[in-house]
Amino acid sequence: MSAFVPTRTDEPSREKRLHEPHSPPPTRPRHRIAGADVSASIAVFLIALPLSLGIALATGAPLQAGLVAAAVGGIVVGYLGGTPLQVSGPAAGLTVVTAELIQRYGWRTTCAITVLAGLAQLGLGFVRVARSALAVSPAIVHGMLAGIGVTIAVAQLHIVLGGIPHSSVLDNMRELPAQLAGVHTAALSVSALTLALLLAWPRIPGRMGGLLRKVPAPLVAVAGASTAASFAGLSLPKVDLPSWSSHALAGLPEGPVLGLVAAVLTITLVCSVQSLLGAVAVDKLVATRPELSARVGRSDLDRELLGQGAANVVSGVLGGLPVAGVAVRSSANVQAGAVSRNSTMLHGVLVVVAALLMVPILELIPLASLAALVMAVGIQMVSLHHIRTVTRHREVLVYATTTLGVVFFGVLEGVTLGIAMAVAVAMHRLTRTRITHDEKEGVHHVHVRGQLTFLAVPRLSRALHLVPQGGRAVVELDGSFMDHAAYESLQDWQNTHTAHGGSVELIGRRSGVRIGEPTGPVGLHLDGTGTAESADCRCHPWTAWRNHQCEIPESVTSRDGQAGEEQAAWADDSDEAGAPGKTGASGKTGAAGDTGASDDTGELDTVGGAGTSDGTESPTGSGRPDESGVDGADRAGAGSETRGVTGGTDGSRPSGRQLARGISAFQRNTAPLVRGELARLAREGQQPSQLFLTCADSRLVTSMITSSGPGDLFVVRNVGNLVPLPGQESGDDSVAAAIEYAVDVLEVRSVTVCGHSGCGAMQTLLNSEPDGPQTPLRRWLRHGLPSLERMSDEDRPWARLAGRAPADAVEQLCLTNVVQQLEHLRAHESVARALREGALELHGMYFHVGEAQAYLLAEEGEESTDDVFDHVGVADLSA
Repeated sequence: MSAFVPTRTDEPSREKRLHEPHSPPPTRPRHRIAGADVSASIAVFLIALPLSLGIALATGAPLQAGLVAAAVGGIVVGYLGGTPLQVSGPAAGLTVVTAELIQRYGWRTTCAITVLAGLAQLGLGFVRVARSALAVSPAIVHGMLAGIGVTIAVAQLHIVLGGIPHSSVLDNMRELPAQLAGVHTAALSVSALTLALLLAWPRIPGRMGGLLRKVPAPLVAVAGASTAASFAGLSLPKVDLPSWSSHALAGLPEGPVLGLVAAVLTITLVCSVQSLLGAVAVDKLVATRPELSARVGRSDLDRELLGQGAANVVSGVLGGLPVAGVAVRSSANVQAGAVSRNSTMLHGVLVVVAALLMVPILELIPLASLAALVMAVGIQMVSLHHIRTVTRHREVLVYATTTLGVVFFGVLEGVTLGIAMAVAVAMHRLTRTRITHDEKEGVHHVHVRGQLTFLAVPRLSRALHLVPQGGRAVVELDGSFMDHAAYESLQDWQNTHTAHGGSVELIGRRSGVRIGEPTGPVGLHLDGTGTAESADCRCHPWTAWRNHQCEIPESVTSRDGQAGEEQAAWADDSDEAGAPGKTGASGKTGAAGDTGASDDTGELDTVGGAGTSDGTESPTGSGRPDESGVDGADRAGAGSETRGVTGGTDGSRPSGRQLARGISAFQRNTAPLVRGELARLAREGQQPSQLFLTCADSRLVTSMITSSGPGDLFVVRNVGNLVPLPGQESGDDSVAAAIEYAVDVLEVRSVTVCGHSGCGAMQTLLNSEPDGPQTPLRRWLRHGLPSLERMSDEDRPWARLAGRAPADAVEQLCLTNVVQQLEHLRAHESVARALREGALELHGMYFHVGEAQAYLLAEEGEESTDDVFDHVGVADLSA
């Protein structure tokens, strides 16, 4: 059977194999390191080696400290951390902080501060607060990194020019003109060569360039500059790695207590935030490799914080720099094909080997080359992408404040200023409310944009009093919060205005919402005339299109004599779960032979027998919320909230108002956004790629469960998702006509038959009596009798879900019906011809409504002759 290839099979676990009695136990398999991890570790090592030396140089620490931090970060965090593919080590983001600490307290005390910061990270990890660290505004984090990058670049520029950097950015900028006047030609030449190789290496074109680019650009830049300096015989300061026996370790902290506490907090904050944000970034990289995401899994941020803390303790004790997750090395690790934490740990081992055996080679590297490398890293930390992002989100003021604060005052002070600015901006947005008044055709419109608090009450009152007595007013509240003062002011004005003969309509931002008494999260009714279904409504934002059932309080029922009867009728309809007699989304029950018309949305409203004409597939299909810019609450089409409309045209009925409000919300909020796309479809005609045949059940929203939009699906809906065999339609050719039109005229490439859980048609088919009266529904459901016979045939394997048996006979019949209707589909001439030509695929699908889970029918011949519906997971989206 043609279908999608299963992406995950939740089969029961295999039986354990036991060795024979009295025989030796089986040997445990050896732990092997994957070849991909070995190659990835080498690539990361080649990047980490020069960067670690450069960062140590930039901080003023012993150069061995950078190697110690790289080795500890790779081995300790690689083994204990919660993000297997993140590579940790000395980070450029810590350069400014560490340099300031070394200058103020000395190297041994700085190591002790690193140890204390690691202990603080361990404490935070044990109390599981890692997630709360991500609450820091991205504008503050990116601003902090940009400020650090500027500080690094300005300081290293002095070394690039052959001078010595000063302690502060202001001093470095003040001395820069004098440094430019006395440039050291040899240092500048080596630095220029380093930067040229660093920029040009990733841009080498052609196949040869692809091979060469496998060698990391930082390694090529430093190695090329070092080789050129050696051959040219340039006299330059070079890397000096004294004997490890003289390497300085941590000592007892010395200095003022408050200063040491501030230093520990700064190291803890920067290391933790940078590492946790790096872990989230690694998760995004891993998600682009579906075969890797199932193996690696998502990051455990609390465990990652514990691993970072342990690494800082070890690094500080051994005389290393502070450790944090490093974005450059982590992304290189993922892109190099790493599949486990072994690559991170092995890179740390390689750093240890290099530190012990490659000292003579490392001492050939000119300091100017390392300074140029670190300067380039600092410049890259001022990301134009981040600047565009914070500008788009109107947080550039927070970003700029944090950046300038870090540059001129320090990291902790800059972050504090950034947080203060972020709070000020948030308060400004909370209190900023735009209130406008205009008159159109005798109707006064008062539009409130923003949060309505007591601070906006005077302006609200002025705008409301512009409405003359006895006039008609519409007040639209475009916000998500209203405090008590604003509510009372609005209520008092409405009571006064209506008492003088005026009319007031208050509407909320979401479609179908009326504003009034604060009894529920959806909306309120100031005048006490709320509809039954909205009073005391405990619904969610998606109820504008969701076919929800809200309990009606007795107090509301007593105000409307018909409310109780209507609610009882609705409850009876909903209990049938798509059973006979329930109208379709458009509110009309199709008789035999009725065929809906196709339109530009790519759907054909087809009624077969008791089938229903469907209106749920509006151009605002919830499958594309990001493209339309409309949230789920605005998708209030005529689809899922029109029960009761067919019984009459009384506009006072709740369902009638829901239909009108839904259409109004579409015209107001959604139509302007999709009008261009629909105009294009109207000009070019529909070109859907799939025919989607499913049940008329109102809970099945095809555009939502398939993430499709206008023009994507040609949809046929009827009771029970049935496909009558050719010649058995008895005058109703609607389904056959839709199949022929889709395959021969529209030339769709696939046809999907979709069943669902709790199908009322299948329940009726199971419970029907053979000698019962032949109603239109019974005559239509005879096309499902082959499914019932197939399920009763003991010689045929039952259709089932992967990993579990069907819950009951109804679910078994729903699954079997999909398989049987696919066979009916093959009997149609147009389908059979397209299958022979290889131009068409058939798919079976089952949607479990209660679980919101889709299942796809597995291909024939895959390990079993059974008809298995395989679970579709999130990772399958990239397939």
